[in-house]
Amino acid sequence: MAALKQTFTIAGLNVEVFSDPVSSSASVAAFFLLHGRQSSSENIKHIAESLIQHTREAPKSIDSQMDLIVITFDHRNHGTRLVDPKANEGWSKDSNKNNERHAIDMYSIQTGTARDVSFLIDFLPAYLYPSNERTISIWGIAGISLGGHSTWISLSSEPRLKIGIPIIGCPDFLTLITARAKQYSLPIAPPYVPDRLLSYIHQHDPTSTPYYEQGVSNPFLGKKILVLAGGMDTLVPYSAGKDFMEKLQVGMDGVKEVIIDPDAKHECTDMMVAKTAEFIEKEALRI
Repeated sequence: MAALKQTFTIAGLNVEVFSDPVSSSASVAAFFLLHGRQSSSENIKHIAESLIQHTREAPKSIDSQMDLIVITFDHRNHGTRLVDPKANEGWSKDSNKNNERHAIDMYSIQTGTARDVSFLIDFLPAYLYPSNERTISIWGIAGISLGGHSTWISLSSEPRLKIGIPIIGCPDFLTLITARAKQYSLPIAPPYVPDRLLSYIHQHDPTSTPYYEQGVSNPFLGKKILVLAGGMDTLVPYSAGKDFMEKLQVGMDGVKEVIIDPDAKHECTDMMVAKTAEFIEKEALRI
């Protein structure tokens, strides 16, 4: 049975919500699913539907008390929100594709998407359940590539998100962009990385939080995080975020897990989708 898809326009933002058409629980786990750079929400529809199918077919037990909904929307300057295609390009030796503002454009899109997620947590429930038909009890997020970067930012900035699954994403923007700049002999300095962008990153990036502490100031404490990476990924290698992951503290109530698909390049594989579904079923749908 195909997943049910509902479409909402919330303050001009097109949002699609996928759910099991035969779901009946009053309690819901809501997961954002974010697409990659130069992609769109339309291109990950099959993944959203697969997550619904996986969790529907998972063995049920007495502690499976919630239904899953999956939420998709286009990143800023992507899909139905596309304004300037070149702003989605990276640094390149091809002058027709080279985007000198790559670092600024990529980080601002990641941050903007994280803000969109918080905005939708505020308003989507009123559109979905205007008469209080159901309650969203758990908010989670998963994202691929650019969406994986946004997932990390959202996890660090939005306390209502309790579960996160970054897929081929990185929590450490400066390490990632420094390696990328080196490939093109570019400095981490103006105009490629303006001082004001660096200042913002140093104040707001996940690496700028006390993620390594056990105190309440650590925004990741108590969160359940599954990192999925490709062993052959050279665009966003796991090594760029490895130090962060090794030091990351999630506390007694949190979960920290890393799975590397050894032969995967910069791609979201079937194995990654299956592991995402398993993690959601285990950590979100069983309460």
